[in-house]
This record gives sequence, C-alpha cells and structure tokens, in this order.
Amino acid sequence: MSVNVNRSVLDQFYRYKMPRIIAKVEGKGNGIKTVIVNMTDVAKSLNRPPTYPTKFFGCELGAQTQFDAKNDRFIVNGSHEANKLQDMLDGFIRKFVLCPGCDNPETDLHINAKKQTIGNSCKACGYRGMLDTRHKLCTFILRNPPEDAGSAKKKEKKSKKKDKENGSSDGEAGNHNDIDAPDAVDGDDDDEDWAEETTEEAQQRRMEEISAHAKNLTLSEELEKPLEDRVNLFYNFVKQKKEDGAVDSSDKEILAEAERLDVKDTAPLILTELLMDENIRDQIKKYKRHFLRFTHNNKKAQKYLLGGFECLVKLHQTQLLPRVPIILKDLYDADLLEEDVILAWAEKVSKKYVSKELAKEIHTKAAPFVKWLKEAEEESEGSGAEEEEDEDNVEVVYSPSARELKVETVKPEKLAEDEDDLDIDAI
Repeated sequence: MSVNVNRSVLDQFYRYKMPRIIAKVEGKGNGIKTVIVNMTDVAKSLNRPPTYPTKFFGCELGAQTQFDAKNDRFIVNGSHEANKLQDMLDGFIRKFVLCPGCDNPETDLHINAKKQTIGNSCKACGYRGMLDTRHKLCTFILRNPPEDAGSAKKKEKKSKKKDKENGSSDGEAGNHNDIDAPDAVDGDDDDEDWAEETTEEAQQRRMEEISAHAKNLTLSEELEKPLEDRVNLFYNFVKQKKEDGAVDSSDKEILAEAERLDVKDTAPLILTELLMDENIRDQIKKYKRHFLRFTHNNKKAQKYLLGGFECLVKLHQTQLLPRVPIILKDLYDADLLEEDVILAWAEKVSKKYVSKELAKEIHTKAAPFVKWLKEAEEESEGSGAEEEEDEDNVEVVYSPSARELKVETVKPEKLAEDEDDLDIDAI
C-alpha cells in the first residue's frame, strides 16, 4: 500500500507516492534487529540512497545500522515497529527531501567535498539553497555523497571515452577532447547556478551562510568524537563560564551545550566537580536550577550526580564524610535525587568513582538516612490513622556533636487513666 511522500498532504490524487515501510524483526536478546524489507523501494521514491533513511533511523534511535546493498538488506539494531519507523521517516523527508520553497520532493542533494557543505536544488520550482548540517546524518552524507545526475553523466562519458580509446584510430582519438570539454562546461554551469547573484548584499549573504555552515560542520565533527572527548569539551565550556563569572545565569546555555554534545546524562558529574566544594550544602541551593535541568525525571543523570558527590567527598573527606547523610537529605529535599535512585545506590558499594574502602565509609555514613527513607516508604504503604500516627512518631534528627542523621521513634504521651475517669462532681 502506498502513501503520500508528504503525509501532511491529504489529497488522494497527490502524485508523489511511496510504499509504506515494511519492517521485520529478527533475532533474540542482544542480537535482535529490525530489517526494513522494502527500504530500496522507499528510498527510490524519495530519490535518495537507501542508506540515508536507514542511517537517519539509527541517529534518531541511538542504534547501530547495517547495510548490505547487494542482498537488499538494510538493518537497524533493536526491535522497532513499522509504524514508528514510518513516523520517523516523515522527519527524514522534511529535513532531507522536501523543498523548502514549494514542499515538493523533486529535490537533489549536491555535495561540495572541498567546502564540506550540502546543497539542495528543486527541479519543480528552481529553489537552490544549503542544508543545515547540524544533524548527525549530514556527516554520513558528506562521507557518502549521492550519485547525482551529473556524476552519472560524467561516468557515462568516461565509459564511452574508454570504449573509443580501445578501438579507435588516431584521428578519432583527436576528438576525445571534445568529449571532455562538456564536463568542464557542466562544472562551470553548476558554479554559476550557485552564485547567480553578484551584488554586494548577495556576496555578504553567501559569506555569512558559508561561515554558518562551517560552524555547523565543526559541531557535526564534535558529535562524531568519543564520549570522553565530548565530556572534556563540555567541561571546558562550563569552566570558561565559571572563569568569566557568568555561570550563575547560564543554566540554559549549559543545558543546550550538553544536549548539543550529547552528554546530558553525564553532565551532573562535571557540574558537581566545577560548581561544588566543601560548602556543598549552600551550593545545592545556589545551583539547584542548574542541576534540575539535567536530573528531573532522568535517573541516569541522578546516578552520575551521586558519583560526583562521592568524588567530592574524596576531595574534602575531613569536612564532608561526617556530613554525608545530611547532604544526601539536602539533595533529596531539593528534588535532585529520587528515593528509588538513592535506595538502589545504597544496595551496592561501587569503586567506580572512589576506592572501595572510601565507598564503604560513605555508605556506612549514609545508613541512617537510607534507613529513614526505607521506613518512610514502608509507612507510606500503610493506611488511614495508622499511617498518620506512624509518621508523627518518626523524626530525623541531626546531632551537631555526632554530625550525622539519627532516626528516633518518639512515643506519644498518654493521658493518665485517672484523667480519663475524672469525676466532675468532685471538682
């Protein structure tokens, strides 16, 4: 069954059609994968190589992709439904197929390997422009350019030239220059098409466009770097903000940079190192907004925050180790850490960030707070008056002398039985 290439167009007589994606899940466990059975036909309808939409799926899903063009197998690792991939294909079509001028899919991509830019031209309306190269797929396109009509034509000419050379006379060979000449003309025509306007304003606009795309290319290259390198880039970004005295008001910029570098989960580890020290209790309040942008509804980021906290205890062991439970409570009260994340952390001592011995000490110090969390969780499962009474009877006390949390059960005072049996007449 075919669907409109631009599915926002509901006209049943819309002439640009494509087959609906057919997906087949193969394998089990870690080896499970989704084969897009008809990707070649789908891509042909879009006038794009089948590797482009397949790679796009991989970028969007964070999954590895495999191409076997000879056997017509285009694979995305993991289990993915056809409807989900169809919706995702709409995003690919909007970004890399539809013309920005007329919304028709009659476009070709043009790669400038020297400038590392991707041009876009429309045969329907004559539009010519440049693609925004910030998407990860653009790096793949630049490394694997499409074979456009011009390239195919040149290959055909070279093939004809080779055939003539194999069986031609010297006189015929003299005409070979005439065959090569149109290639040069074609190339000149392409350059003229991309630079039709020669006014000062047009030249300035093109310079700005080239500068913007050079910047976008740098961003794309950074995304191709290993996680460690991207984390270091993020570290330097936040450090510079701190040195410039702008970090307090840069929470949105810091989030944007982390998202750009795809290090949002690990960002709290870096922020803890750069924004916190032995005065962490005050800094939790000061930078609460910064951390919430990463940890809110993100348990992985919360785990990295706990890792950063352990590193901080290591750096300021004398000041912070005795205060571990109260600091954890501050992080919990500030909604930077969720209850189940803390409880899961408490279950296992890890030497990922600090030594095993120090990790054990941190967990030992955290025990009163963890105990309180567990008891509070158990009480929350109760009901009615019993729950309210239990909550009233449990208090978390911070002892300045011991410098740690203690859990105390307070027994409610009972009225003496004599008071219940007071004789009003005796008063």
